[in-house]
Amino acid sequence: MYPTLGDLLGIDLPVGTHELFVGLGVAVGLLVVGIRLVQTRAGRDERMLYIIAGALVGGAVFMRLGTWLQDVDLRANASLVEQWLYGNRSILGGLVGAWLGVHVAKRLTGYPARTGDLFAPAVALGMAVGRWGCHLTELPGTPNPLGFGPVLDQATADRLGGVAGVPLHPSLLYEAAFHTVAFAVIWWSLSRRRLPQGETFVLYIASYAVFRLLVEFTRGNEVVWMGLSRPQLFLLAAVPLVLARIAWQARRGVYSRQETDNVTQQRPGGAGLQVGAGTSERSD
Repeated sequence: MYPTLGDLLGIDLPVGTHELFVGLGVAVGLLVVGIRLVQTRAGRDERMLYIIAGALVGGAVFMRLGTWLQDVDLRANASLVEQWLYGNRSILGGLVGAWLGVHVAKRLTGYPARTGDLFAPAVALGMAVGRWGCHLTELPGTPNPLGFGPVLDQATADRLGGVAGVPLHPSLLYEAAFHTVAFAVIWWSLSRRRLPQGETFVLYIASYAVFRLLVEFTRGNEVVWMGLSRPQLFLLAAVPLVLARIAWQARRGVYSRQETDNVTQQRPGGAGLQVGAGTSERSD
């Protein structure tokens, strides 16, 4: 594949392809968050800077350390320093870390409103961009019986741990396509205020979790138990919890309500400023 942009473009340019696309994904995500802050007027509250910082820091830390626990015998795992410097990066770990970072920042700053609708389109578009970097540098996937997809030469297959000479599933592009469509649906839904505040993000994460659980069969990741990879084992535990939460909300009639997607802002030491007609003040 193409570890550097020089490899991709056929020139001398020692810029990491994966790092570039991850950086572009973060930049695009921040741009979308900025647009949403203006649209909802949530940017008037300076605490949003801390919340965004919490998302970035939490996502970066858990993306790097999310794959640290590979063996139940802790002595068999890399040290935290080794994992930070050389370990695999985990998108699922990054999402969990960003979610935790937002919650910690909101708790520390006393920000009560739900913020999922600010971050949902940013996460979707950022993931769509970042997955292109993964596609260009990582093992594309398992052999594709449908006969389309990238074909690796023997040297690249040996380096990436794949199969040479046959079309492989472009599994990472499947994910990029999913997140692109998700971004369009989320943006459309938010523009028409179809769901109560924060629920768009919950539904997006739930749909991605189910999609990732299934598409993982084409990824070619290491199988560790019962034909399943580590991400699938994590998702098998997480998906039922998220779906149960959605079912509970649906039973309460939450999704039958049409509320605004704006954020209720609470100014420190003063009365709250209600922007729009959103009614929920719970954390997401």
